[in-house]
Amino acid sequence: MNSAQTIHPKPPWLATFKVYLEPPTLRMLLLGFSAGLPLLLVLGTLSFWLREAGIDRTTIGYLSWVGLAYAFKWVWAPLVDRLPIPLLTGLLGRRRSWLLASQLAIMAGLVAMSFNNPQVALQPVVWGALAVAFGSATQDIALDAYRIESADADRQAALAAAYQSGYRLAMIWAGAGVLWIAARAEVAQTANYQFAAWQTAYLVMAASMLLGVLTVLWSPEPAHALLPVARNPGEWLRSALAEPFADFWRRYQWQAALILALISVYRISDVVMGIMANPFYVDMGYTKDEVAAVTKVYGVIMTLAGAFIGGAMAIRLGVMRVLMLGAVLSAASNLLFALLSTRGHDLTGLILVISADNLAGGIATAAFIAYLSSLTNISYSATQYALFSSMMLLLPKFLAGYSGRYVDAFGYPSFFIATALLGLPVLLLVWLASRAGSERGVLLAAGPDL
Repeated sequence: MNSAQTIHPKPPWLATFKVYLEPPTLRMLLLGFSAGLPLLLVLGTLSFWLREAGIDRTTIGYLSWVGLAYAFKWVWAPLVDRLPIPLLTGLLGRRRSWLLASQLAIMAGLVAMSFNNPQVALQPVVWGALAVAFGSATQDIALDAYRIESADADRQAALAAAYQSGYRLAMIWAGAGVLWIAARAEVAQTANYQFAAWQTAYLVMAASMLLGVLTVLWSPEPAHALLPVARNPGEWLRSALAEPFADFWRRYQWQAALILALISVYRISDVVMGIMANPFYVDMGYTKDEVAAVTKVYGVIMTLAGAFIGGAMAIRLGVMRVLMLGAVLSAASNLLFALLSTRGHDLTGLILVISADNLAGGIATAAFIAYLSSLTNISYSATQYALFSSMMLLLPKFLAGYSGRYVDAFGYPSFFIATALLGLPVLLLVWLASRAGSERGVLLAAGPDL
């Protein structure tokens, strides 16, 4: 057997899991916390706050379009990939300077939200949420590039799992933490909705972004992230805007359309369903403490377990196999919410449903991030990854804007069943992408055919 035919043995499970103790992986855990904190504060937790303040479900659904900032981040990703920030880039480097600037923008937006009562004036809260979403999307651009440039391809699944772990820990704090703080800050025997309690909670969240700031200041700049020097504006525009997209189409040719189709719908079931999750908990009579404990703490722990399992499975079995498993489980778990919606206030049922849904979500997300990372060219990592992750959110976020209107018209059971059915085309696209990947022979981390 020649060297080209040599089959390298898979590492033992213990050695596989040691990757989570490596410095780049631990840094990604902390930076993942910084990335995960803002998302719920402008989408999930915000919808709970708005519903408690008496904002109707249709309006809450439309306000979820704030999240479209994440779907259009590819528009300014070339700037993050190539444009230096005066003074700051010279001190910190390209990736870290953009990370720090975006984190400061997030903190400012959260403070602005905390000083406006949506029951009195909703528009200022929306503007603050937009600032947070824009800063968060910019942080994601720089952080995804930082992650891709921090390790080789065989470590990307582990970095993705660590990133998701930090991300989910932040979601515990931005979900359960906010609800817990708001509940404890309420004045007894007054109105059910108390703005001052929510104000306190959001100010604490703004201060929590300091963990990300300190991590950026203490982290090294990736070796691959040296800032290229353009000889003229035309050359800069060509390298920053046109070349990253042209490179993707050159490498994948006709299969690029299939890849983009898969990316655009892979998370559609979870994203569309997620906007109405918190209004659903409020309408079913679950208390802040119940929602915090079950969905924001226990549920996130289950997602962490799923992320670690998915990352390890991707190393041993290949990304595409785990990608298919995640797609099946994510769509199926929405059917459990449909059943739960017929039972009213059922805490035991909620625990069981959250267990299944979040475990499935963790597996799917770890595999999906590894898949997206395998598609990028290291020379254009920020721009290309931003394009992929934006495509992931554009259609789902747009449809999610109508979720409140759908629930008002047809009810929660029908809504959850419909979101599960949205996941069916994903299964076909994963299978086709797996076949196409094996024919190209370039997705080294993809593993064997499905």
